[in-house]
Amino acid sequence: MTTKVLRKIVRIDEEKCNGCGACVPACAEGAIEIIDGKARLISLKYCDGLGACLGECPQGAITIEEQESEEFDEEAVRHHLQAKELVSDTLPCGCPSATVAQFGRGTDAHDPAQVTAEASPRSMLSHWPVQLTLVPSGSPFLDQADLVLAADCVPFAYAGFHREFLKDHSLVVACPKLDDFEAHQRKLKEILSHSRVRSLTVVHMEVPCCFGLVHMAKRAIRLSGKDIPFREVTIGIRGELRS
Repeated sequence: MTTKVLRKIVRIDEEKCNGCGACVPACAEGAIEIIDGKARLISLKYCDGLGACLGECPQGAITIEEQESEEFDEEAVRHHLQAKELVSDTLPCGCPSATVAQFGRGTDAHDPAQVTAEASPRSMLSHWPVQLTLVPSGSPFLDQADLVLAADCVPFAYAGFHREFLKDHSLVVACPKLDDFEAHQRKLKEILSHSRVRSLTVVHMEVPCCFGLVHMAKRAIRLSGKDIPFREVTIGIRGELRS
């Protein structure tokens, strides 16, 4: 019979949760997964109740409460994480954006990007996730990185984005109009505070709302207390490089 104790544990409000997956990589125990479009606690014994996932939810759907549950089982967590490694191709929400991954771009002749290089330029992307909301502040690809913060529309508008802004850079993307501006500013501040980012380049469209990324980035740098070199690049609505 399973012994239950009164302890702190994560509670996820399904009404508030939009299934973005930001909490998934924040949980080191792998206790949270995206199931049927919602974040769910897959087992009470996997949750240590410390709440590392709390600050990662842009919807405020995660809280800590006291309830009767199984005790936290560190050994069960270890086996659970090992099992997840064996099926690492099965991602939490069915896409790479919810799992941290860093990869190189070599010259493997079997790489489809290499085989089709003449017809289509090779991708310069070197990591996942790229959505600012989903990027943990301690991601390895942020260490000593020249970071590019790009508006969502930029890679579609500017044909040379991979070659000129993504090569040898780490990337985060956001939309200042459609996304939660304050949540993005907090996340960017955390990234700059907790990682050793060497420089920050903001690439945005020329439309007025897109300049919000510049304001957000400059304020995040100030709040981080660091002297991080900053560059701003504007892309025209027809895809031309403005500055």
